[in-house]
Formats: sequence, C-alpha cells, structure tokens
Amino acid sequence: MLETTEHGDTAVLTLSHGPVNALDLELLTALPGALAGVADAAAVVLTGAGGCFSAGVDLKRIGDGGPPYVAEFLPALSTAVLALFDHPRPVVAAVNGHALAGGCVLAAACDVRLMSGGTIGLTELAAGVPFPTVPLEVMRHAVGPAVGRLVLAAERLPREEAHRIGLVDMSDDLLPDALARATALTAAPPEVYALAKRQLHAPAHERIAARREQDDPGVEQLWSAPSTRDRLRGFLARLAGR
Repeated sequence: MLETTEHGDTAVLTLSHGPVNALDLELLTALPGALAGVADAAAVVLTGAGGCFSAGVDLKRIGDGGPPYVAEFLPALSTAVLALFDHPRPVVAAVNGHALAGGCVLAAACDVRLMSGGTIGLTELAAGVPFPTVPLEVMRHAVGPAVGRLVLAAERLPREEAHRIGLVDMSDDLLPDALARATALTAAPPEVYALAKRQLHAPAHERIAARREQDDPGVEQLWSAPSTRDRLRGFLARLAGR
C-alpha cells in the first residue's frame, strides 16, 4: 500500500493502493508510520504507482461504512495530512497523474509539487462533502486566495493552469526532477530547514487550532448523514457511467 525505496539520501514513498491509489482508512493510517520510518532520510519524494497520483477518498468505503467508518476516517485523514505537512525534512510531491480531492490535499501538504500530467483539484463539493479544517487550511497555505476557486468550483485543473495559480511546477522528467529538487532543498542545514518550515506553517496551525474543535464535529455529521451517503452513491454512479 506504501512502497519505500532509497535513491541516495532521499526516500521515495510510492502510494500503491488499487488502480487509482484511493485514500481509505488503512492507507491514511499507514502514511504517518511510513514517514516516521524514513525520518533519517535527508529528503522525501511522494508519488503514486501506475498512472495516477491519487484520485482521492475511497467514497464507496465512506458510503458502505457509514458513521462508524467516518468517525475513524476523518481524524486519520487529518493526521496523515499533518504528518506530511510537518515532516521536518524536505518533501517533494511527484504528481504523476490525477491528484483529486484528498489526493490534491496530500500533494499540497508537500513543500514542492512537480506534475507531469493528469488533472489536479478539489472535487469534494462536486461529491457533496465538506472540508475538515486541516485539509482546508493546508490548501490555503499552498495556494492562498486561489483556494476559494478550487473549493467552490470543484474544478479539475490541467497542470498548466495549476502552475499558473502556484499549485504545481511542471515537469516532463518527473522522478529525476523530483529527486533533483529534493536534493537541492537539502543544501540548508536540517535544523535550519525544519525551523523555516515551522515558521512558514505557523499561520496555518493557528487557524487549525482556532477552528478545528468548532468546525469538525459538523463536518463529521455531514459526512455521516444518510443524505450524504445517497449523494455519494449517485456521484459514483455518474462517474461509472462516463
């Protein structure tokens, strides 16, 4: 589900979980442990197996699992996103294909995002589910005011448009470019790089601390609602019919 390989001083973590690397409880629970397991690596590259980075949350599992599954899944999602966001060493996303919804959030939690193809975007509202605080604030950190467009329009952007709004840099030689970028970021002393990340991330953490307890219970309630599960089933049926 998560494969780890070493390229010199850089660890490459590859999402390898079904045809589109969908995010479920098991994958999200494994990600913080995988990052802890490469804590001694000088840098980390996160990518996806096959032709997709991650198509986002496994919505079928949400619908089938109902409230008990949602109650475990949403905290695991936030924990995984923060594990990437707060990893003290350089983290580069090598976006090798579609990065949608939660997949887009995982990419945004990385320090640098390189993209070779596919589309990227926040499609949660198209599926009928709201954002937990942590993913929303990580996206706000990554793209600033453009987060409003990404959230409310639920667009899937080609890499050229994602580059224009500052979400990704483009690459036609993805893994070599990602490894080179990761290596370049290790030029700073590790403790200096880690402090710079903490300073840059402080506003996002302040917003998370201010809003999480207030907003996330309502988010969980909406994700768990029978009407939401009905919408998710309809959304999945429409996707299957394309």
